[in-house]
Amino acid sequence: MEAAVSQPLEEAVELSIVLPCRNEAATVGRCVVKARAALARLDVAGEILVVDNGSTDGSAEIAARAGARVIHEHAIGYGNALRCGIEAAYGRFIVIADTDDSYDLSDLDDFLAALRDGADLVMGSRFRGDIQPGAMPWLHRRIGNPLLSAFLRLLYGGSVSDAHCGMRAFTQDAARRMTLRSDGMELASEMVIKALLERMRVAEVPITLHVDGRGREPHLRTFRDGWRHLRLMLLLSPTYLFVIPGVASVLVGLLPLATLGHGPRALGPLSFDIHFLVLGSLLIILGVQVLTTGLFAKTYSQAIGLAPADAMLRGFLRHFTLERGLVVGLALFALGLGRDAAILLGWLRSGFGSLDAVRPATQASTAMIVGLQLMFSSFFLSLLRWAPPGR
Repeated sequence: MEAAVSQPLEEAVELSIVLPCRNEAATVGRCVVKARAALARLDVAGEILVVDNGSTDGSAEIAARAGARVIHEHAIGYGNALRCGIEAAYGRFIVIADTDDSYDLSDLDDFLAALRDGADLVMGSRFRGDIQPGAMPWLHRRIGNPLLSAFLRLLYGGSVSDAHCGMRAFTQDAARRMTLRSDGMELASEMVIKALLERMRVAEVPITLHVDGRGREPHLRTFRDGWRHLRLMLLLSPTYLFVIPGVASVLVGLLPLATLGHGPRALGPLSFDIHFLVLGSLLIILGVQVLTTGLFAKTYSQAIGLAPADAMLRGFLRHFTLERGLVVGLALFALGLGRDAAILLGWLRSGFGSLDAVRPATQASTAMIVGLQLMFSSFFLSLLRWAPPGR
């Protein structure tokens, strides 16, 4: 990341307006002028910082002539540009917005008031404000943004109605605590998620989304960037991605494995036999694998500072040791091995006669496999706890 600052500011800055820009020659000057007018009207010590992200149409020169401080980020991507701008900003407070003139940079009053009132992150909400006709595609307005915002609330809580609004504000301290890492559009989701995980104070103000003035195709790609948002939400939530599905798989698998061990069972007109017993075994093995992967992900994410401390994980690790994990795994393996050995001895005593022991053998094999999984997982989990801290 390169931040080639044109001229450092001498005076204390309260508010930095950070504007990522890539080929926005038609609108960037207008955005800078509106932002300057807002700072003057509010009588705020501030700066307008335009992050040029590889423009080839003279956008950087236009922004500089309009009065912005221009820096350059050569790694293409919305997240790269914003992280560069946030790092270079002088202000105690930071407002970010797009440079396509779809957000009204002359109206920053509510954002600044909320920050001064103690909010860590202030989200603009187009859905609680106004979306002018033609300003947002129908697919984004009715399906994409509402569904992704609802999914974020489901995973992380909070009440943010418009998690992907491009106009928002936050404190420098909040930006540091968020440890933002995304290089693309998904940074919008990451910022909200990190704020919620860190128990920051999040406020929301209604805004108006105007028809942009870019006159070209947007950088946003509906399905590619939608998937990147969804992917990030899942990756930052190992509990929902791994732990809960893993536990559910184990519990569902235990039912047929335990009840069908001595013979088929009937439930009304339905009959359950060996096939469901095998299915139960597979579900348990899969569930244990997914569950332990979730523990790995949570431990690693916390160790490198990607996610804050997790109460459930902290409680588990307080009691977990490599030796305890090995004992539990070895006990399960020995239990299964003993059951298989008894089946083998019975077969030998019968003079190598018919062997009808599929049910107990399936149960024994499941115990042995799970026992080995737990033993190896205990070693790996212990290794992850040695990861260098991210903070």
